[in-house]
Amino acid sequence: MQITRNKYLHDLVIHEGNGMVKVITGIRRCGKTYLLFELFVHHLIESGVPQDHIITLALDDEANRSFRDPKALYAHLLQLIQDDNTYYVLLDEAQYAISARELRSKDEPPALYSVLNGLLHHRNVDVYITGSNSKLLSTDVMTEFRGRGDEIRIHPLTFSEFMQAFDGDRYEGWAEYVMYGGLPLTLSMHDDEQKATYLTHLINEVYLTDVVERNRLHKSEELDSLVNVLASSVGSLTNPSRIEATFKSVLHSTMSADTINRYIDCLKEAFLINEATRYDIKGRHYIGSPKKYYFEDVGLRNARLGFRQVEETHLMENIIYNELCARGFSVDVGQVEKRTKNQGNNERQRLEVDFVANRGYRRYYVQSALRLDTPEKTVQEKRPLLSIDDSFKKIVVVKDVIRPYMDDDGILTMGLFDFLLDSDSLDR
Repeated sequence: MQITRNKYLHDLVIHEGNGMVKVITGIRRCGKTYLLFELFVHHLIESGVPQDHIITLALDDEANRSFRDPKALYAHLLQLIQDDNTYYVLLDEAQYAISARELRSKDEPPALYSVLNGLLHHRNVDVYITGSNSKLLSTDVMTEFRGRGDEIRIHPLTFSEFMQAFDGDRYEGWAEYVMYGGLPLTLSMHDDEQKATYLTHLINEVYLTDVVERNRLHKSEELDSLVNVLASSVGSLTNPSRIEATFKSVLHSTMSADTINRYIDCLKEAFLINEATRYDIKGRHYIGSPKKYYFEDVGLRNARLGFRQVEETHLMENIIYNELCARGFSVDVGQVEKRTKNQGNNERQRLEVDFVANRGYRRYYVQSALRLDTPEKTVQEKRPLLSIDDSFKKIVVVKDVIRPYMDDDGILTMGLFDFLLDSDSLDR
């Protein structure tokens, strides 16, 4: 069954012909090529665009190695533009046209950017590129083009997208998703060993190897250890200094906090992990450290740990974080201070709200709770939300199958499947 990915296709369609470079970013194997070369090309053809006015080129294909030279690429593309009608140029994995020398240079931008700028000067050329490195094809492109670049961030399959093609009910689907994640190719695999081998190969031999090579890292063993530490601490606050202390005491490593921070940046640029910063809700400011790190795909996280630490509580939190990001929210970890009296003394407690989700003028406070099976647990999960004195919506998401209900304090409790399978669930 075809997975529609309507949100991303809609994002491409509404940016069509806007005179900007459309930069489609995301982790490798998350479906960028399928979106651009299958779904978007189908849309163009259905809209009446002639096939010979749709130029597609996959730069990670060895058959196209010669076009990784920006000059050869530009000459090739200009040769295919024959008239004044609109041409659609679709370049896949464009970072392959950026050399190692250009990566090291701080004096001038990669020649690929000149190619893209040159294409923009042709009013009848609409440009789309995909890439798997946020620095080269998101941050730098947006800076270089000064407002003439649009980023469309693609994520692995959400649970609702996953269920479009999964042959089973939602409970079976959840068990599969929480173990093997949402990289599309896993859906075509019916053997657990095949899925585990595929994900293990991806995280170890593709993603981390790419991080090492692109960033010219010399301590790949320490990078491996860092990924293991981050994978084991999903949902926990940490920072480079704490990780440095762990490295010294457990691994007897001398890697500094600065190096750890650099390695974390490299993992973020490759879209392997995402960083959630703490936000003081009452003080309305960000708290620099510690932070939380979530994996872009829980299947890759599990594979890194040999599928030995599959704790549903932490993975459910990671999946809720990813779902909010996929819906276009900016997601922080909330902190709210509560003052209490203890034997006549004033005490300050810092309570944590799992997620502060912002999009435009909307904000939602979201707690992830595997279950609310005791009154004490219910009080524990709702207490941070009750300490917030603004009017934004407060939500507790639980694994249990329940009918959504609003309590007397205005806190909405809903089941995990209601949250994940309905893209408008936060507004119900």
